[in-house]
Amino acid sequence: MKTRLSPSPSRHTAVAAVSQQQLRALFGGVLYPAQKQVSSNSWRPCLARTICPRFGGYGTRVVPRRSQSSVVPPISSFSYRISASYSAKGKQFEPDTNVFSFNAHTRIQPTALNIEGASDKRRHRPASGEDAFFISRVGETGDVAVGIADGVGGWAESGVDPADFSHTFCDYMASAAYKFKENSQLKSLTPRELMQTGYQEIVEDDSIVAGGSTACVGVARKDGTLEVANLGDSGFVHLRSNAVHHFSSPQTHAFNTPYQLSIISAKLLAQTAAYGGTYFHDSPNDAIVSNHTLRHGDVLVFGSDGVWDNLSAHDTLRIVSQRMIEKGAWESGNSGVAVGEGLERLTDQGESSEGRHLTLQSTLAVAVAAHAKVASLNTKIDGPFAKEVHRLYPEETYHGGKVDDICVVVLLVLEDK
Repeated sequence: MKTRLSPSPSRHTAVAAVSQQQLRALFGGVLYPAQKQVSSNSWRPCLARTICPRFGGYGTRVVPRRSQSSVVPPISSFSYRISASYSAKGKQFEPDTNVFSFNAHTRIQPTALNIEGASDKRRHRPASGEDAFFISRVGETGDVAVGIADGVGGWAESGVDPADFSHTFCDYMASAAYKFKENSQLKSLTPRELMQTGYQEIVEDDSIVAGGSTACVGVARKDGTLEVANLGDSGFVHLRSNAVHHFSSPQTHAFNTPYQLSIISAKLLAQTAAYGGTYFHDSPNDAIVSNHTLRHGDVLVFGSDGVWDNLSAHDTLRIVSQRMIEKGAWESGNSGVAVGEGLERLTDQGESSEGRHLTLQSTLAVAVAAHAKVASLNTKIDGPFAKEVHRLYPEETYHGGKVDDICVVVLLVLEDK
């Protein structure tokens, strides 16, 4: 749960254990020892967010090569193969159904913008809890936009469903990206502009009276560049040839208190004025914007804090690398790890012996989400969140993972010359 007020203690809630049988079938072995169900009695009062730089220093520096010829190289065009996987807090992870695969030749994933009634809208959402995501092509530009929004759980204390804000916010961003049109003044869509548009739309939506969320929004362009705007403690990692090439840093006001876009009703403002308290109200302009040059075979993993509180960047690299190398998408040689020749074929739709339609990108998304889920339920192995609790609050005896909603979006980069 995220905090919208000044940091205060909270308690764990009981959760259902993930199916170990499903994970064994999916990954061919036991990922972690079987865990006991976490009960509300196992949590001591403690803050429930992390401000640590969750990712270790595994970045690499790219040294540009000198041109050895005067011949102009062919212009490259990049495309992206994208899948998402997710699991709501307190729900069993279902790898066969908790997955979405993006097809650039169809419209955006179904949204609830044209559905009347709050209950009907909720039924059309993915089973990702307060986490939400979107994937959309950017008009006819050949670019693609992705994003994750993590609803601030503290709003539930005021009778507000945190998922309403995050899911509607993502619907508006997906729609804005899909409808984007190039003109002489606006050649490309930026993630900060997309975040601003989605936020403005939700502010003007009378069905959303209050709420807030973090946001990590990226635009991957056909020229092989990536721009990301990150507000709060969702984030992403950029993996290249068995190494962490880049990792994002979280933005927090304090432990358990991420930067967040919010709508604060007049009633809540009046209560704050009368009884005290603080509502954080950040802006898309506060987002950290970063730009990246992509290469054929790169892997981008966007995730909510339910991922990064339980998996480090190195954990994520290990999960992704194992599957990339097993499938031949990355190949080890005398000069290091290179991209396999069959990468594009692996991203095409295929069918497993069990009848499940699999691609490399969906396999990676499900694998990261599954490992994050299992780690969140583990009561013995300390994840990034537990380690930060020990650093900030040495007297606490909290151990294991952090139970939360989990959402992952994976992009595989393909270069076509």
